[in-house]
Amino acid sequence: MFNIERWQEIFEAIQKNKLRTFLTGLSVASGIFILVILLAIGQGMSNGVAKEFENDATNRISVWTNVTSVEYKGLNPGRIIEMDNRDYEMAVNKNSDKIELKSGVYSRWGQLTTYKKESGSYRVEGVRGDYQFLENETLVVGRYINQNDLNSFEKNAVIGNQVYLDLFKGKEALGEYIDITGIKFKVVGIYTDPGGEREETRIFIPLTTAQRVYNAGDKLRSLAFTLEKHDKYEDALAASEAFSAELETDLKTKHFIAPNDERAVNVNNTLEHAKRFYDLNNMIRWFFWGVGICTIIAGVVGVSNIMLIIVKERTKEIGVRKAIGAQPWSIIGMILHESIFVTGIAGFVGLIFSLLLLQLVGPFIETDYIRNPSVDFSVAITTVIILVVAGAIAGFFPAYRAANIKPIEALRDE
Repeated sequence: MFNIERWQEIFEAIQKNKLRTFLTGLSVASGIFILVILLAIGQGMSNGVAKEFENDATNRISVWTNVTSVEYKGLNPGRIIEMDNRDYEMAVNKNSDKIELKSGVYSRWGQLTTYKKESGSYRVEGVRGDYQFLENETLVVGRYINQNDLNSFEKNAVIGNQVYLDLFKGKEALGEYIDITGIKFKVVGIYTDPGGEREETRIFIPLTTAQRVYNAGDKLRSLAFTLEKHDKYEDALAASEAFSAELETDLKTKHFIAPNDERAVNVNNTLEHAKRFYDLNNMIRWFFWGVGICTIIAGVVGVSNIMLIIVKERTKEIGVRKAIGAQPWSIIGMILHESIFVTGIAGFVGLIFSLLLLQLVGPFIETDYIRNPSVDFSVAITTVIILVVAGAIAGFFPAYRAANIKPIEALRDE
């Protein structure tokens, strides 16, 4: 029930101790401000990590080879390991019931590409049709590499949007021919990639064509797979780790590589990396919560000290109230009311300022691992609950002390 007299008492107490109340409120406001900003940074890190993993399929497994670093079965270290079509077929045939998307890749860097008077140097990759989805690419116009291109060794090309802008300057590109290191390729599609310009400076051609025009035989530079979806993340991660380990073992066995050679065969599992990043993000988020809560506790201690002083100053008044019949719960309610009010107002000021700052600055923050730091509605509600609880805790002990003051001793207080 609304009690105007109690509100008058609260405002009179604040008026008498303006500086003390301001400094105490400032510590609470700072605590909430810091907490919200830290949580927003944590969310910004989650956004940044999520953006990084948008570039490729989230459950992609990539394999590439290097040189051996360990002697094995009489073979010296330093051997160059090259994969071929048989490695790809071995993996596909052995795991046909597990694999969702698949492609072998043969790539060449820095290939001079020209169209009329325009030219540029781009990475050219021979791939299969699934590679569009492995790379999370979206076609703007045209089509991607298909099975007919592979079977017929077609000289067709799918170019990135940046390649299109460089060579065609916004003009029609479909059906036009580009020259890649002296060989004519017909443009059949243009794609965009979430990775932006860096990922859009590539040209994709049929894998079989790439192996033929570059005299690569059946060699491959890398393999790429995704596995069938699972309902639970833990199941997907376990299946992905098992597949990666088995594939690495098979390749090492086939190419006579020591089991403990960590350089010759490299397997990159995006699910494993995602788990590491998200686990790190969760740890950072909990750390931020801890720092923020500790800062709020410092403010709450200040409020509690203020209320203890107020109780001390009003000891005689409290004694009079109890002498004329005031119940302990009414004394406790009076002190808690003032404590929650001071804490709540200061906390809301800190909350509003932090939200305004994030609204103004957050959208412009875009680094590699922090993007648009912000807090959602549930976090704002959580901070409000923290404010109420903090105010109640700050006032409880002074209120409990006030409720236990004996009237006769209080009336003697000077």
